[in-house]
Amino acid sequence: MNRQNLLVVVPALNEQESISAVIAAVKSVGFQVLVVDDGSSDETYSIAKRSGAQVMELSMNLGVGGALQSGFAYAVANGFDAVVQVDGDDQHSAESIEKLIAAANSTNADMVVGSRFLDGASSMKLPIVRRIGMAILRIYASRSCRTKITDSSSGFRLIRNPLLAEFAKSFPSHYLGDTFEALTVSGKKNYKVIEIPAPFRERQFGKSSSTSLLSLFLVFRALFVVTFGLHFRLSKNSQTRAD
Repeated sequence: MNRQNLLVVVPALNEQESISAVIAAVKSVGFQVLVVDDGSSDETYSIAKRSGAQVMELSMNLGVGGALQSGFAYAVANGFDAVVQVDGDDQHSAESIEKLIAAANSTNADMVVGSRFLDGASSMKLPIVRRIGMAILRIYASRSCRTKITDSSSGFRLIRNPLLAEFAKSFPSHYLGDTFEALTVSGKKNYKVIEIPAPFRERQFGKSSSTSLLSLFLVFRALFVVTFGLHFRLSKNSQTRAD
């Protein structure tokens, strides 16, 4: 796997203040970038086009999971072997993309997660309610993936075939579905998931849409979904990779 067969997918909803910086950072390290405009009501689409990205404009808001699935399907249809998921709010470091690739190549992993918490990668401060919720998710994800997971809700990840092709066909659209649920189900289906440290910047523009109490409720909803098998389903277990 190399930069020629990898696509950076950026789901974006009303990120006009930050999207040009995200695109510039990705292009500066030599990767192709697809912005999936998830029904924005601001100038995200036009700014992304002017900034030199490929842009997919969704006719309605599908949620981050729906936007990602659209990007994954585009990648598969256009012959890419892997994608790196990068948020549109400029919180992820484009310089870490090469590290995700190196980790995938050296370990043969199907998914490489950029963790905000592994080896002190970032010093972000979270309310205690969110810390409790994230700790619960970490424990569940670690058991499902049979390896230590420190950041089950990270939106900075590399996903490669054949898992990428599975996600292009079926992927959850709700909050934590695109991160925790996708991670957990992949582990249960024997896809190899690993983590590497990844720096994280605080959001400079806009604000998160979820409060601490809402986040905790959504954590327990996600746990209920995966515990009782109500989650999306991958069509097959992982096969041994030939490359």
